[in-house]
Amino acid sequence: MAKQLDYHTLREIFARFQAAEPEPRGELHHVNAFTLVVAVALSAQATDAGVNKATARLFEIADTPEKMLALGVEGVTDHIKTIGLFRNKARNVIKLSQILHDQYGGEVPCSRAALQSLPGVGRKTANVVLNMWWHYPAQAVDTHIFRVGNRSGICPGKDVVATERAIEDNIPVDFQHHAHHWLILHGRYTCVARKPKCPACLIRDLCQYEEKTL
Repeated sequence: MAKQLDYHTLREIFARFQAAEPEPRGELHHVNAFTLVVAVALSAQATDAGVNKATARLFEIADTPEKMLALGVEGVTDHIKTIGLFRNKARNVIKLSQILHDQYGGEVPCSRAALQSLPGVGRKTANVVLNMWWHYPAQAVDTHIFRVGNRSGICPGKDVVATERAIEDNIPVDFQHHAHHWLILHGRYTCVARKPKCPACLIRDLCQYEEKTL
């Protein structure tokens, strides 16, 4: 685990990320808050591209909890069977749709606790929804962010919650809304797991990773 980088270094890192990609976007396709919740829940142990392919038709015909309930478990399963753990995920989609219909009038709640009470929705999923739909600076820490944070010193932590706290505590506030998107994209395409692409890295001179592939 790298040492936590200082304020000025973090400002320079995120200024570079911002200059390269001023408005980073999540890669999961959705049309409203409900389909975003479903897409993020389905993305566990699956790629965004795989989820997008599976949900393209699903979201055309079921973009509300009520429409999803009308499909039933088997109907949802037919659409998402190319995704890992699809049977369990289909059951969770129907369960969370029922809860949204019964307890929230078909609307997606905008608190982390309420979101996490939904089947298949963990802290990361809740934070993605809070950030992407309500523009709250919640930090959705996945394996990419955990790796980048600990390699570089941007947001080191012994677990994902500690890494989330390191982002909130150390990254300047004016960068926090997009922070997790920049870090995810950096980990997905540059600071990859097996052989990081250090020669192409925007922040290689500021990163503390000792095994750079230069």
